[in-house]
Order: sequence, then C-alpha cells, then structure tokens
Amino acid sequence: MTRGVHLVGSVPLGDAEEVFRAVAASVGRHVRRVPDGETGARANWTFWQGDVFARTPGLVTDDVGRGEYSPTPKYRLAGDPSALRFGSLGYAAAALSSWVVFRRLRAAGVLPDLRFQVSLPTPMAPIRLHVDPRDQAAVEPAYETALLRELELITDAIPAGELSIQWDTAVEFGMLEGVFPSWVPDLREGILDRLTRLGDAVPSDVELGYHLCYGDSAHKQFVEPKDTSHLVAVANAVAARLSRPLGWIHLPVPLSRTDAAYFEPLRTLALPAATELYLGLIHATDGAAGAADRITAALSAVDNFGVATECGFGRRQPAAVPALLALHAAVADL
Repeated sequence: MTRGVHLVGSVPLGDAEEVFRAVAASVGRHVRRVPDGETGARANWTFWQGDVFARTPGLVTDDVGRGEYSPTPKYRLAGDPSALRFGSLGYAAAALSSWVVFRRLRAAGVLPDLRFQVSLPTPMAPIRLHVDPRDQAAVEPAYETALLRELELITDAIPAGELSIQWDTAVEFGMLEGVFPSWVPDLREGILDRLTRLGDAVPSDVELGYHLCYGDSAHKQFVEPKDTSHLVAVANAVAARLSRPLGWIHLPVPLSRTDAAYFEPLRTLALPAATELYLGLIHATDGAAGAADRITAALSAVDNFGVATECGFGRRQPAAVPALLALHAAVADL
C-alpha cells in the first residue's frame, strides 16, 4: 500500500529552488503539495519575526523575558493598542518570490503537477515569542490583521487551483497542556475561534490544511502528549466549524509511541471524507523500522493516513536532508 507523504514546511537547504529539486527527485511521486522550505532567515520558524516587532512603531523592549522557548527580547506597548499597526511581515514577499521559482521548475518538467504550499504560523506563536505577557492580548489583534493581509496578498497573486495554505498550530497545544501561560479567558473556545477564523479567511477554492504540533526545540516537544486526545478534539471541532472545505490535518507522533494507547482517540476522529490525515510518525532516529512499528500501532485506530515527520526539518543540518527525504519515500511504500 502506497501512502501519501506530507512535508510540514521547513527544509534547510540553500534556497527554494534547491528544495523543489530535492523534493521532486526524492518524493515527487508521493506528495500532493510542496513547500519552499522556509529557507534562510525563516528556517527557525517565527524567530525571524523579531525584526518585525523591532521596527513596529508603538512597541518598545527592555530586552527581558528570555527563556528556553523564548530566547528573544519581549516587546511591550508604548501607547494606545488601537493605534498599533504592523507593516509588512515578510510572508507574502517570501511566498511570491518562491512561487516564481516553483512555476518555472514546473514548466520545465522538474516538478510534477503539484500545488505550491505556503505554511503560516497562527498569530499566537509570534505573539507568545516576542510580546511581553502583559500586552499579548492587546497586541494579538493587530498582528492577526497584518498576517491576514499577508494571506490576502498571497491568495490574490497565486492561482487558487495551484495553492495550498497550511496554518501551523503549536503554541495552542502548549497552552492546552498547561505548559505555556495563556492570555485567553476561555482557552479552548478561544483557540477554536481563532483557528476557524484563520481557516475561513482562506478562499474556499484554495486548499487548506492544519499542522498540529507539540514543538521541536532541540528535537524535543515542549511536553510529550499522553495520547492524541487534544489533537483529535481540536481537529474535530475545527472541521465541524469551518464554512469551507478542509484539505488535510497533520498530527505528531512521538518517537517512543509505538503503543496502541497513543492512537486510541483517533477512533473518534470525525474528518470530512475528502480530508486527508497525515501522521507525523517518521523519525530519523529509528528510520523505516521505527516508522513501521508506529504505523502498525496507528492502524489499530485508523486505517487511512499518509506519513510525515512530527515537525519541519528546520533545526536539522542541510547534510541530513537527502537521507530524511529518502526515508519518507521508503516509509510511504511500507
């Protein structure tokens, strides 16, 4: 049985062209969409947004608030939050630059008939990373407005039938697990409202997906989930609330979880029939054999899914990418 492959987003090669060529050569027949790898400054997820906060009028910093998952200065409001306006965040500029490369390589036959995937963080991620906790609730709406403006620029420029948008959702699970403090009064409803709003902002003829994540700092999650229950609850609720089609959901699988208990909540997963499910069960540490064990365990609860890594490749060395892509192809054919 051939399983589809999903690439979460980051692939630490030299540039978008190198990523597209590497993906096409290794897993081109297994994927339905391909990201540009989030190369260069974007490699470490939302850390590069620190420059955006630094140049935004109305925000100041005293360089405090650093920690394991927040090794950056924290910004706070210097005035009225209603006057706060973010300029360009850089996501649209990066996507449109990569789109030119994607289109050229596809026309040349290097890329098969795939969609171009743009992965965007939910606003909660950069807000938690870069904003003082006292002002996170006040700053978030302005940043969300700016991010949705970036989305609009992307969807206006790239044909809908050739584009996929993925919302990367990680900080939310740190909050649901009680690891990260939250500025949202009704946390579960607040998260679901945000994820639904972001999904419905994507035009209905553009493919939409969510990457649900538990982090990958130093290749470790901020907490290992007891099972897939939080993931399934969020996936089910978002799928039910969206007013547009849902293309895929990606869920992480920790390295150690080859037991059926981790996957048991997947029995209650209620995705639309056309929605693809991808399980992030590929780990470089134990290769195809370990992935096979996790596939066997997953099959106790769900019988139709593709494969992926838990998170993007961004924190790996470029030299590790070819073997990791080849591992995807090998696992897809298990």
